[in-house]
Amino acid sequence: MIVTVTMNPAIDKTVEIDSLIQGGLNRIKKVEYDAGGKGINVSKTIRELGGKSIAAGFLGGNNGKTIASVLKAKGIESDFVWVDGETRTNTKVFEESGTLTELNEPGPVITKSQIGTLVRKLLGYADIDTLFVLSGSIPAGVPKDTYAEIIRAVHQKGSKVLLDADGELFRQGVDAAPDIIKPNRVELEEYAEMDYRASEEELLKIAEKLREKGIGSIAVSMGKSGALFLLKDGAVKCPSLSVKAHSTVGAGDAMVAGLAYSWDKKLPEEETIRLCMAVSAGAVTTIGTKPPEKALVESLKEQVILERLNEKYNNVVPMKSRKADEKTKQR
Repeated sequence: MIVTVTMNPAIDKTVEIDSLIQGGLNRIKKVEYDAGGKGINVSKTIRELGGKSIAAGFLGGNNGKTIASVLKAKGIESDFVWVDGETRTNTKVFEESGTLTELNEPGPVITKSQIGTLVRKLLGYADIDTLFVLSGSIPAGVPKDTYAEIIRAVHQKGSKVLLDADGELFRQGVDAAPDIIKPNRVELEEYAEMDYRASEEELLKIAEKLREKGIGSIAVSMGKSGALFLLKDGAVKCPSLSVKAHSTVGAGDAMVAGLAYSWDKKLPEEETIRLCMAVSAGAVTTIGTKPPEKALVESLKEQVILERLNEKYNNVVPMKSRKADEKTKQR
């Protein structure tokens, strides 16, 4: 079972314009509305891949009702705590050049009682066959150690946790030893208090330090530079896939969905990596925060190249692509 937790969901409003004119008139060419928030995006992608999840968190007002209706229509089970106030709307301004400007609202203020209600709901799903996906920001009223506290609580019942957060949420969360994490390059640099762009070797060393805390699997997304994976069988680098990008919004959430889906289906590590790279690349081709279609993901998996890294992280040993393997078998 997969339970995604979105404490600060949103209606994602994506507007397309030619070029943003600050202080002037901007005419919108196209508008897309999606039920959003990182955990909800993960649930949508898992559904598209053919999997199931339960979406949890906080919802409020008419926007909350809209999100609940959208999830129901998509066949995604949900179990939210309803709160006073209005679930936020996040506006994403996408320019023809590819530049993205995001305007995110704060969301409703959450009470201590409502936090307790949510935690009790989550504990009701906790057992050894459950993976909780904790991702995204938290609204006002929610303490920065909330993810860490949830991790410790569900671990006591044998559940696993996938953490995708930044800043203090990430810092305190990793101290509670989640089982899987998916930071991006900037989040790792911030965690290590680096004021410069880290090399891939430095990112791997930071990730190894995190594994010493008891974290089993780590995926580091690096945008156009691809991704790094530290799994049980060692470290792997994957170059980014060549796709016609529309927007990078949701690519990280798609990779989280790939990790969660793979855990639930008990996929081998190489298949997990291929799925993560393919679904993330597919996500950048969609409009708004819509997940990529499964057929596209399956085709992109064939293009994934895995490079096995040695223990010192200063060499790479290319692994055969799936197509290369097929050619070898044909001979």
